[in-house]
Amino acid sequence: MTDTLNYSQLVDQGMRHVVRDAMRHVASSGLPGEHHFFVSFLTTHPGVRMSEGLRAKYPKEITIVIQHQFWDFRVEDQQFHITLSFGGMPEKLSVPFAALTAFADPSVKFGLQF
Repeated sequence: MTDTLNYSQLVDQGMRHVVRDAMRHVASSGLPGEHHFFVSFLTTHPGVRMSEGLRAKYPKEITIVIQHQFWDFRVEDQQFHITLSFGGMPEKLSVPFAALTAFADPSVKFGLQF
C-alpha cells in the first residue's frame, strides 16, 4: 500500500475554511463596503435544513445571496445558519460547508468552486 497525500482534498478543505472565515467576519461585523456573497449549495446534502416548500422549488441546488436582507447569521465550524427572504417570506437555512458547490464575492471578483 502506498501512502500519498490527498492534495485536492487538502485544498478543498482550505477553500472551505476561507469561506467560513469570511462568513465569520460578516456574522460578527457585518458586510464591509460593497461586499456581498453568492453561495451555492446542494439542497440534498445531509445536514442541509430548509423548508420543504423551498426544497421543492430547488430540488438539487440553490444559490443564495447574502447582501442587504439577512438575519440570525451564525457561523459554526462545520455549518452556517441564516434567515433570508424568499418571495417576502422569511426562510431559515442551515448549511454544512461540505454542501457548498460555489462561493463568490463579486465586489472584489473573488470566487471558489468546489
